[in-house]
Amino acid sequence: MNVTLGMSGGVDSSASAILLKNMGFSVSGLTLKLFGDEDKDAKKVCEKIGISHRVLDLSELFRNTVIENFITEYLKGRTPNPCIVCNEKIKFGAMLLDVLDNGGEMIATGHYAKIVKSGERFLINKPTDLSKDQTYVLYGLTQHQLSHTIFPLGELSKTEARELALESGLINARKKDSQDICFVPDGDYAKFIEETLGIKSASGDFTDIQGNILGKHNGLIHYTIGQRKGLGIALGKPAFVISKDVKTNRVVLGDEEGLFCKFVKLSGTNYIPFDKLESDIKVKAKLRYRHTEQPAVIHPTSETTAVIEFSSPQRAPALGQSAVFYDGDTVVGGGIIEEGF
Repeated sequence: MNVTLGMSGGVDSSASAILLKNMGFSVSGLTLKLFGDEDKDAKKVCEKIGISHRVLDLSELFRNTVIENFITEYLKGRTPNPCIVCNEKIKFGAMLLDVLDNGGEMIATGHYAKIVKSGERFLINKPTDLSKDQTYVLYGLTQHQLSHTIFPLGELSKTEARELALESGLINARKKDSQDICFVPDGDYAKFIEETLGIKSASGDFTDIQGNILGKHNGLIHYTIGQRKGLGIALGKPAFVISKDVKTNRVVLGDEEGLFCKFVKLSGTNYIPFDKLESDIKVKAKLRYRHTEQPAVIHPTSETTAVIEFSSPQRAPALGQSAVFYDGDTVVGGGIIEEGF
């Protein structure tokens, strides 16, 4: 079977190439040109281990989907997760389509996750190395996408992946992991948006929950729900961003207690073990990548919407972020956060 491996030039996809070759697959490397120059290390790795390599230019699609969505969401006062959009639309969307159109059978990536066949369904399970668990950003994948995907690193730890690259003499074996969004390498999202649009985010009022003006903010895009540091205002006590109002250009500050919600509304829900949720289901849910899963019940309100009811109130659900739910190690599904209450 032939497998096309998405290669970023990092150690994870490089270790995946070695694993796939050792498994007996016919492997080729594919680097996506998304933002700026594609990584040259991927080509060198392919030459080193003796597999073909090509570059697929998806920069225009990436700009029109991932980056445009990122900017639009921020301007609406929301906090998007571009990696989730990129996985759905680019890596497991356009890349898979290109591979299948060119006679390929399967794609693979260096994500730390497992795909498990259960009856007629393909499930996403957590990897052996839970410290590298990337299932949160994969909840939106379809059965079609999963049926054509391999995650070679599911059983490996990060240390083992790096050792495999070292043993094979790969140039990127000691390469550091990228922690930031690829198109905002310095992590300054507000600066990126302002420079891309050629505008300065308009200043407005900080207010308390009652609407009393407390001071001036530097523009809505500079703040996220739950933020405490870097507000540039001294109130004599800790203040947190409770909400943002795009219509009035106000940032509402308050005590940390005001951040906790027991219920969270979702849109764009996607389920992995089944096509749609017919009735309430008990899960463990998380509201962001680093959030510890919490006991909850998912109440479906339509085929694409739901409400999460947590056993205890959770801190700072941010509009635009994703909530993802699990049954043990298995991803049940997820959706976009629209409201917390």
